[in-house]
Amino acid sequence: MDPRTRYLLARALGLAATANALRPAIRFSRVPTPVEFLTGLPVSELPLHNAAIQGGLALLGARGGRARGWRGVAGAGLTAVSLAGLWRLHRDAQDAEHVLEAALADGLGPGYLDDISEPFNPAPARPLDRRSIIVPRVPRRRRYTATGSDVPYGEAGRRNHLDIWKRADLPHDAGAPVLLQVHGGAWVIGQKEGQGYPLMAHLAERGWVCVAINYRLSPRATWPDHIVDVKRAIAWVRANIADHGGDPDFLAISGGSAGGHLSSLAALTPGDATYQPGFEDADTSVAAAVPFYGVYDFTYRHGVGVPGLEPLLARRVFKTQLADDRDSWDRASPVSRVTPDAPPFFVLHGTNDTVVPVEQAELFVSMLSEVSRQPVVYAELPRAQHAFDVMPSVRAHHTVHAVERFLAVVRSRQGGPTPAEAVEGDEPVEVDRA
Repeated sequence: MDPRTRYLLARALGLAATANALRPAIRFSRVPTPVEFLTGLPVSELPLHNAAIQGGLALLGARGGRARGWRGVAGAGLTAVSLAGLWRLHRDAQDAEHVLEAALADGLGPGYLDDISEPFNPAPARPLDRRSIIVPRVPRRRRYTATGSDVPYGEAGRRNHLDIWKRADLPHDAGAPVLLQVHGGAWVIGQKEGQGYPLMAHLAERGWVCVAINYRLSPRATWPDHIVDVKRAIAWVRANIADHGGDPDFLAISGGSAGGHLSSLAALTPGDATYQPGFEDADTSVAAAVPFYGVYDFTYRHGVGVPGLEPLLARRVFKTQLADDRDSWDRASPVSRVTPDAPPFFVLHGTNDTVVPVEQAELFVSMLSEVSRQPVVYAELPRAQHAFDVMPSVRAHHTVHAVERFLAVVRSRQGGPTPAEAVEGDEPVEVDRA
């Protein structure tokens, strides 16, 4: 192939990646494929880095006359358009701060910050300076789990292990608020390592105790094994977290994707004996739920479904057909379990989610808001892809601060022990996924 043609095709591929992040075709065609997600996430969350890569490759590719003629001009034009699109993605990520703040004001009330009691008031946000955008800091798991790694909470081996995230200097009697993190992975893959890091590290630095859990996965596990394990972990936390400096009376739950489904369902079904075999009397209630891009309905009501989900659930998770076992599938759907007694919810979803359509969140929030006596906050983040909070991006930075403010309001309104004082600075450290 002519080098000038290769140059033009390379620039076209760069523009295609940017276009996919701006407006993924699958989001509007509903044809399930992981390509848009896998290519769109790093571009939408790290657009400036992608701009540097595309610009650098364009300059390197132009050497030796490969950018001459009409193909060179066309390639340069495609690169310019792509860079403009990446800048737009960066601005949208920055605007997430205002979207999140508007969502909190709408769900909690315009003066919600005045409701935060002084002991629970979040420390000032660490500024997002140029250096932290260019070289984002990813927290080290080992920094926070040195005293609580792979702790068993059940009898299913490593699938019933949990990590306890906290500051090394957190007093044992701190009475710190607690967050339980449930990983995603379509109920068939995933682990406690690698998900929820920005949120857990941020809260741990601010004096929280965070608990990340594994749970049994399909096809070895069959529904409701997954939610039983989440419930068992909640019961374990309530019984044991005080030994690690946590307050068992303030436990929030969070998770993304399948973890968003499981955390929502757990929050809506405290004490459900069907999901608590052998520990029916355990208190599995939570103070608040913060699901990210979750699946909230398995039964396609109102025409809102997840492309390709039913065959996966039928073959590997429920091991029954929806038509033959609708009651079980329905009971496993958070939209079917909304009640006036639901805890406060903060639901987050991206408009460009190509794995779980944003309409799932809209349906859930609509149904929950109609009946719940507690606040329901919903943030629909423009251009955000599935799993947007996994990377230490600009959007993730604004999101974790918003979640902290939401939980501070809930904790203040419910009352509780004064949390341990967090050291100012909120400085995550370098990458280490171990």
